[in-house]
Amino acid sequence: MNFPADETGQVLAEMQQAGIDLNVAHDVVFFHLFEQQTQAQAMADFIKDNMSNVKLSLHADETPNVWDLDCTVNMVPSYDAVVQQESDFEQLVTKFSGYNDGWGIEA
Repeated sequence: MNFPADETGQVLAEMQQAGIDLNVAHDVVFFHLFEQQTQAQAMADFIKDNMSNVKLSLHADETPNVWDLDCTVNMVPSYDAVVQQESDFEQLVTKFSGYNDGWGIEA
């Protein structure tokens, strides 16, 4: 399987080379960072109320004064699906003054 020559395509290619079957559903985690816990909690509350298929983990980052909101979606990690989900989260996270920090598959 060939992937576009961008960061998402590179990650998917590396996963495929590592033997991960990208044709079946996996728990894909999208990482978001915030400077204030209240911002992260506000986005978590919004997701709880509006996106029942997303599992959440809110915790302090290793970096002082930074909060992580990890959003897990069970999905087939096709290139288009990952890019679309990341775009959807990007629109949401900016409303809560945070930013995307990548994604990965729980292995």
